[in-house]
Amino acid sequence: MSPEGSTKKVPPILDGERLDRVVAVLAGVSRSQARTLVDAEGVLVDGEVGTASQRVRSGCELTIPSPSVESVLEPEDVPFEVRHEDEHIIVVDKPPGVVTHPGAGNRTGTLAGGLLHRFPEIEGVGQRDRWGLVHRLDRDTSGLLLVARTSESYLHLVDAMRQRRISRRYLALVAGRLELPTGMIEAPIARDPRQPTRMRVDAEGKDAVTHYEEVRTVDDDTMVEVALETGRTHQIRVHMAAIDHPVIGDRVYGSGSTVRGMTRLFLHAHHLGLDHPMWDERLEIDSPLPGDLADRL
Repeated sequence: MSPEGSTKKVPPILDGERLDRVVAVLAGVSRSQARTLVDAEGVLVDGEVGTASQRVRSGCELTIPSPSVESVLEPEDVPFEVRHEDEHIIVVDKPPGVVTHPGAGNRTGTLAGGLLHRFPEIEGVGQRDRWGLVHRLDRDTSGLLLVARTSESYLHLVDAMRQRRISRRYLALVAGRLELPTGMIEAPIARDPRQPTRMRVDAEGKDAVTHYEEVRTVDDDTMVEVALETGRTHQIRVHMAAIDHPVIGDRVYGSGSTVRGMTRLFLHAHHLGLDHPMWDERLEIDSPLPGDLADRL
């Protein structure tokens, strides 16, 4: 880490949170990077060395060293549609095939770069290399993503997401016919130690809850609307495969027979519902099914 740093006050919305989480939010780094900063005894809480598990109170003064993390995010002209925009938040429609933010092997052509190009004021909001983004979608999943335009709105939106107060609904075409028209899948999810790019249902994993409801049948398959309570990596794909109804087009969790000639996942984030973080207004935002998926029906 560099010897330079910054001093920040803990905002009311982070009152009582662990120090490593507060540092992650205020410094714009990942939770693991924040923990590294704290474990190196580099973070001061009201002038005293803090610990990762320490709970901090609103108004505490934190001295946070600058992390030695170089940003790889550059503004790029990446096309996307805007479904809602005001001075505090943006809701965008991510095209399929576009990575949400930089990662291993994906440094350019990301939605995060496109957002920074179109809305340069989001730099410094949230986590570096994914400025403004409150959540993410897989590369081959299209649909709605929530973006904070200010640090204050970011804190409120992240808190709302953690408390499951943001409604996220998806449309998916899954293999086969459902036995029941509605259902809930409650099964923990963890990374597969044998294949680190895959996730799996694992009793030792993080809790994950998915609700689904049949919309219509399409030949021998079923269109479902899926609602998430949690937001684990690949959650819909893992959960639907776990009940033997993998998402059509899923080459990772499905089989060759369930690809059905698709070149990408039949999975679209079609609805976001949330209370506006800065004023008393309920937002219900929808995205139509993209042409490549609609043509498959």
